[in-house]
Amino acid sequence: MCGISGFLNRDPAQPADRDLVVRMTEVIAHRGPDGSGLHVDGPVALGHRRLSIIDLSTAGAQPMTNEDGTVWITFNGEIYNFLDLRAELEARGHAFRSHCDTEVLVHGYEEWGEALPERLCGMFAFAIWDARRRRLFLARDRLGKKPLYYHLGD
Repeated sequence: MCGISGFLNRDPAQPADRDLVVRMTEVIAHRGPDGSGLHVDGPVALGHRRLSIIDLSTAGAQPMTNEDGTVWITFNGEIYNFLDLRAELEARGHAFRSHCDTEVLVHGYEEWGEALPERLCGMFAFAIWDARRRRLFLARDRLGKKPLYYHLGD
């Protein structure tokens, strides 16, 4: 069970509160003893605590990005059909650097956009930062097996 955290400043001209996300990620350290990560890009910060399950190498570290650094994800869960999705994405020209289900989500978002969750079988919660569109996309599994909490405030 991993842990994810994040922050999006509603004013895109203002930077994300990096220290807040570091503290949020430290509080959930018990959810991921195998590593932690942080990505900050302007108004957004994504944090992650890792519990390695599928790909034990550092290639599975999060937050994870695509090849050009325009799509970032922090993810908790397990995608049961990730091998089928990976094969489909590879057939469409996507290249993978890891063996984990997280990277399938990154390339799946590139291919299917916000329709990605409809293609997923599993339990999951994730946040994807689309740096090109300057948009944060949140999703969780249909049954809420992996909860996703957010606060919208000033």
